[in-house]
Amino acid sequence: MFDEVPGREVLIGAGHALLSLDADGVAHVHMNRPEASNGLNVELLNALQNVLMQVHGDDRVRAVLLSGEGKHFCAGGDVHTFLSKGEALPGYIRQATALLENVVSLLMRMNPPVVTAVQGFAAGGGGMGLVCSSDFVVAASSASFLGGATRVGMVPDAGVSVTLTQLVGLRKAMEIALLNPTISATQALQLGLVTFVVPDDKLNDEAWAVARKLAAGAPAAIAATKRLLWSGIGRSVDAAMPEENRLQGVLSGMADAREGLAAVIEKRTASFRGQ
Repeated sequence: MFDEVPGREVLIGAGHALLSLDADGVAHVHMNRPEASNGLNVELLNALQNVLMQVHGDDRVRAVLLSGEGKHFCAGGDVHTFLSKGEALPGYIRQATALLENVVSLLMRMNPPVVTAVQGFAAGGGGMGLVCSSDFVVAASSASFLGGATRVGMVPDAGVSVTLTQLVGLRKAMEIALLNPTISATQALQLGLVTFVVPDDKLNDEAWAVARKLAAGAPAAIAATKRLLWSGIGRSVDAAMPEENRLQGVLSGMADAREGLAAVIEKRTASFRGQ
């Protein structure tokens, strides 16, 4: 939840992505499309990119807390918006994936460490992509995780083809990406997909506590350590994301993608024809 509390400066208080800064130097970045389960469309991605750029340029920030309003952290790409584009979907997907690429790069490369708080679902290239590119992930005990790209006839994006494999290993990454199991918070912790699992009613407090602990550390040393740990993976992500984005553009122009999106919305099994 995005709270206006004493000692916390609200920098962006309206729109699809909100931003505040507290006295400890924790910037709170909050996705604000609860009516769409924070599904990523171009408008939300633009807002998120702009907020993260503001954080990136603010020397007062010593840690970042990323969260989402409502029942779900992020349900992935906005399937309703995608399906509504019809045959114009490939162009829209190219725009959305380019913005998502920028968001992921900012999370991995900004100096302050990023703590992500997950409630409900973290799904698709949006939810899983943000989780996989965060430095710490605090999950509510009832949270769930889902790859979901191939079930709508698309591929993982947001660098997930690299980051997920690094986090959970090749075999598990194949299972998550191709079979699309729903992963519980406990399973996610065992796999190394999240850092901590906490009771649902403690998620906000525990995520803030981790962020404040990081903010109290030596900022230059923390930034340098973060950069060292991400350096090898980050180069691989940079190489992978353009190919992910190219394939999304190709696949989203196929009938299978429109069928997959419709099946998700209609809660039925998709019938793919390879067309």
